[in-house]
Amino acid sequence: MPEIASRRRTQPPPPHIVYEALTDPDRDPVRRWLILHNDEQRPTIAEAVEPNLVVWTSIWPWRPDARIRFDIVGPPHGSTTLSWTLIVDDPVPDRETTVRMRMRVNELINADLRFTFGQ
Repeated sequence: MPEIASRRRTQPPPPHIVYEALTDPDRDPVRRWLILHNDEQRPTIAEAVEPNLVVWTSIWPWRPDARIRFDIVGPPHGSTTLSWTLIVDDPVPDRETTVRMRMRVNELINADLRFTFGQ
């Protein structure tokens, strides 16, 4: 499966907190962050290894083969390096679609999720 986009950024909380946020986005109803657009669907967990790996199914009904892989690295009580990788089956989407998908995942993870941690 081709990797069509990826990003890496630090998140303030330790890995187990980031893992919990990715595997249960509604765990704190006051701090909801996974707010999907009308043309998106809620992902399910395709794979998870606590506290270092989460793989989501697609958030795009029109691209059900897409997967978002999260690699979570960091000390138990420090900040986390969170990498996400967008993976699809062939044929890969065109450049414009890839950019749109990349920007959306980046918005969800490096803006919406990050803001719930006070950043």
